[in-house]
Amino acid sequence: MTLRGESAIYVDGPWSHRAISANGTRFHIAEAGDGPLVLMLHGFPQFWWTWRGQLVTLAEAGYRAVAADLRGYGGSDKPPRGYDLITAASDAAGLIRSLGEANAVVIGHDWGGLVAWTMAAYHPKVVRRLAVVSMAHPLRMRNALLTDPLGQGRRSGYAFGFQVPVLPEHNLVRDHAQRVGQMLRAWSGPGWPDPDTERRYRTAMCIPSVAHSALEYHRWFMRSRLRPDGMRYARRMSAPIQAPTLHLQGSLDTCVLPVTARGAGRHVDGPYRWRLLDGSGHFPHEEQPQRFDTELRGWLADPEPER
Repeated sequence: MTLRGESAIYVDGPWSHRAISANGTRFHIAEAGDGPLVLMLHGFPQFWWTWRGQLVTLAEAGYRAVAADLRGYGGSDKPPRGYDLITAASDAAGLIRSLGEANAVVIGHDWGGLVAWTMAAYHPKVVRRLAVVSMAHPLRMRNALLTDPLGQGRRSGYAFGFQVPVLPEHNLVRDHAQRVGQMLRAWSGPGWPDPDTERRYRTAMCIPSVAHSALEYHRWFMRSRLRPDGMRYARRMSAPIQAPTLHLQGSLDTCVLPVTARGAGRHVDGPYRWRLLDGSGHFPHEEQPQRFDTELRGWLADPEPER
């Protein structure tokens, strides 16, 4: 039996759904294909379905593609705590082990990108390769909020508004999560999303406890900066990433500005490849799936992805 609205999470397609336990929590995943594991982590305000295209194309390319709902989202458990990046990275690392693998290619978009960066620092043996979409390195993102107040700071104003209790959750789900549709349109390039895509994301946000859980991630990121846990996190994240890294960014992204995302290579000692996708906004894997998949699959197939 599913919670009210949660049936919308189990979208039919050339993939299978199941629940899997990791890090003391139950997660919903969709998976397709056989081969080396690729774990995909979604962002805000979405759920696993954002990777529907890549589930198909990666499976066709000979990979075992898995898209997970993060803690608090979609069909995954929604516990009262654990919405910090360290716990989320441990969740994802635990998922890889629960899937029977020692390591995986990890792809993260938006908030999933922050989780992916964190995994590569906290669980380096688990991340074989790292692909980050539409997200700066966490330290760069933190600093840009303060050093670029008229740029990234202004664009992240929505996250500052999430810091007060109760009211943001109410506003997020009001009128069948109309605010979700507004954010999707504001952050994307022209012509996206279509009505069905918007409806699915709005419905998913209305599942009980999802709005609160989603906002708790933002609250930790903002509030932890001057707390001991946040300081320890910053020290750990200052260590360079060793995994080969692909960094994809839409040129029209108004949520995470390209100028903010660019320069993450200084945090990576392994091979680092930056690609700016012209004409795409914050959701390039959905807005321009063919171009996105060409970049991703070319990088995955390259034995020496130096640039």
